[in-house]
Amino acid sequence: MLSPALQERYSRQLLLAEVGEAGQEKLARARVLIVGCGGLGSPAAFYLAAAGIGRLGLVDRDVVELSNLQRQVLHQVARLGVPKTESARQTLQALNPHVAIDTYPLGLTAANVAEIVGAYEVVVDAVDNFETRYLVNDACVAAGKPLVEAGVLRWDGMLTTIIPGRGPCYRCLFPTPPPPGTVPTTAEVGLMGTIPGVMGVLQANEVLKLILGVGEPLVGRLLLFDGLRGSFQEVVIKRNPTCPVCVNKNC
Repeated sequence: MLSPALQERYSRQLLLAEVGEAGQEKLARARVLIVGCGGLGSPAAFYLAAAGIGRLGLVDRDVVELSNLQRQVLHQVARLGVPKTESARQTLQALNPHVAIDTYPLGLTAANVAEIVGAYEVVVDAVDNFETRYLVNDACVAAGKPLVEAGVLRWDGMLTTIIPGRGPCYRCLFPTPPPPGTVPTTAEVGLMGTIPGVMGVLQANEVLKLILGVGEPLVGRLLLFDGLRGSFQEVVIKRNPTCPVCVNKNC
């Protein structure tokens, strides 16, 4: 039974037929890993904490910089130079002290990714580099963990959900990382701060659907957002039968 205080805190979502008290208890038992506490990870973590996810894991090796504050809404001027995981923890626990926060102020590597990913039920990929993106995808497929993947650049965003055994993985869509220097970074071509806000919130929405077992996750579908037009487009993506990562997962 939820306490009266928790019933009041979550009153709006408790009214939803897809949630109710049983669903809220599912959220309270859930463990979600967020890789990256920047533009995407900030809104994703914020809304997952607000919704009452029981345990959040936060991975990021960077510290808060002034240029982050245009879009990374977990952080503040007063925390410049503070590890992003610690800054994020402070913000999230101030929002909802009922959520347990694990911090990993490090970079994911082949040596640690399996252990960290293995401790959680769902993973949110909120990084800005291809090396980590492929590392997280491969670890999630190997562990059978759902992965909510997003990317942003300029005024555009993309989003998909990967469930091993049910649909394509990230390598099915992009088999190999692009050659260095061929894809511009946000530091080179820019990023409107609202775009990761939109996509990060959508990542959180996908996670909540997965935990509650409701709706239709974006498995086998790539959602594209054009911020200048204010429009969404959906593209069907299929499993690559020769994918070296998920070929044996019956994706």
